Amino acid sequence: MIAVTGLRKSFGERTVLDGIDLNVPEGTTFSLLGPNGAGKTTTVRILSTVIGFDGGHAAVAGHDLARAPDRVRAAIGVTGQFSAVDDLLTGTENLQLMADLHRLGRADRQRRVTELLDRFDLGAAAGQVASTYSGGMRRRLDLAMTLIGDPRVIFLDEPTTGLDPRSRRMMWQTIRDLVAGGVTVFLTTQYLEEADQLADRIAVLDQGRVVAEGTPEQLKRGVPGGHVRLRFADAAALTAAVGVLPGAAPDEEALTVQVPGDGGVPALRRLLDRLDTAGVTVESLSVHTPDLDDVFLALTGHQHEEATR
Repeated sequence: MIAVTGLRKSFGERTVLDGIDLNVPEGTTFSLLGPNGAGKTTTVRILSTVIGFDGGHAAVAGHDLARAPDRVRAAIGVTGQFSAVDDLLTGTENLQLMADLHRLGRADRQRRVTELLDRFDLGAAAGQVASTYSGGMRRRLDLAMTLIGDPRVIFLDEPTTGLDPRSRRMMWQTIRDLVAGGVTVFLTTQYLEEADQLADRIAVLDQGRVVAEGTPEQLKRGVPGGHVRLRFADAAALTAAVGVLPGAAPDEEALTVQVPGDGGVPALRRLLDRLDTAGVTVESLSVHTPDLDDVFLALTGHQHEEATR
């Protein structure tokens, strides 16, 4: 649904995107992570036709970004970092305005507005001006406005910044529902847990380049710190396990052994086969992998700080 090859963008002498490649399948959530200034918002602005680019090729929903920007705009919706809601209008009026901009007929406009108010649990507040809405309600209205045109691709640029945990989780469920309905979501976020929860694939952007890409689990397995913890029934089994597992770090009091590993199925199978061959019985095991904070730090060299505004 989104295909990018060698995308480049500079502002004056500052190179913001230095030849990035992205490929986003239809009906998935793709998350772009990176430190502040890495080029995330610039990427969204380019792919949503807000600004141009200096080199490379990009297509969205099968339309060439440079040759058919109008067709790209017809296929996408954008929810930016800052709400597009008009505080002087009611919830209904905000949605009607977007419907008029999409040139929907009167019947289609009313149907779509009513449907979205119900879908985002805004019906009770539909007649209130948006300035009275809570942060979570404003964000839901903002996303509802994005969906008026029934887009195939939605760009969400830090959509939950500033929301309380409950509102953020409600937004997460909304995004999951959209993807389940076949919509493709391109997400940038400051919250690494958000990417972990939502993204089918993640690309990490640093200094204008994609430094890693994969599923959340693939990225977490790719950095040091992963291990398997094995628990045994008695000290004899613990001692025997230490003797056959290279790099094992025992905890005699807890009757556990910690073995470095990525937690993947092949590695687990080899580890358990080795214990089985030695006649050692494992009582229980758990896999511990680094989280996305560890991935972020390892790949970008920056300590991640969640936005608190």
